Amino acid sequence: MDGRMLRRALCAPVLLGLANIAQADLIISEIYYDAPSGDAGKVFVELHGPAGLDLTGLALQGINGADGSVYRSVLLSGVIPADGLFVIADDAGGGTTLVANADLIADVDFQNGPDSIRLWNDGLVVDAVGYGDFSTAIFAGEGQAAPDAGPGSSLSRIGLMDTDNNLADFALTAPTPGTVSAVPLPAAVWLFGSGLLGLVGAARRR
Repeated sequence: MDGRMLRRALCAPVLLGLANIAQADLIISEIYYDAPSGDAGKVFVELHGPAGLDLTGLALQGINGADGSVYRSVLLSGVIPADGLFVIADDAGGGTTLVANADLIADVDFQNGPDSIRLWNDGLVVDAVGYGDFSTAIFAGEGQAAPDAGPGSSLSRIGLMDTDNNLADFALTAPTPGTVSAVPLPAAVWLFGSGLLGLVGAARRR
């Protein structure tokens, strides 16, 4: 094995590890699935992740709450831009969309709740969001279900936090594709964060 091949063999596991770490930080940040007066070309799914992360090989899957089946699978492509937000906008026909800041145009007209959407990578769930009343339906999200958004409302992640509980992580907002929704963090989170800062400050003064 020559020097170049040896370097490649040594670097491959490291690069794979870095890719896995970056992908672990990839989350579904906003879902808009029910637009007034029809969904075509108006709905979208927004992801948040590390700038430069290649999405090739990942897919968005719609999971039917009625039977748990995958009713739609959308293959992703492209790279997370510098702002960390990647918008998959619904196709209005002919590769066009009415969604602002679109990074990828595809058929992402996912069903209303109770349903789930998951971010899938070759047999592994990267992230998943279930929305609606699952008392008689099959839940494929994380923790407890997020509320079902009515026409014109998005499900937006609160402060981009991921506690693996959809009910705690998402709130109803106006659609903001390509922009972080201004959803205030819960008071408990602010208190916890301020407490940590206080501990850090005290440690530095010692």
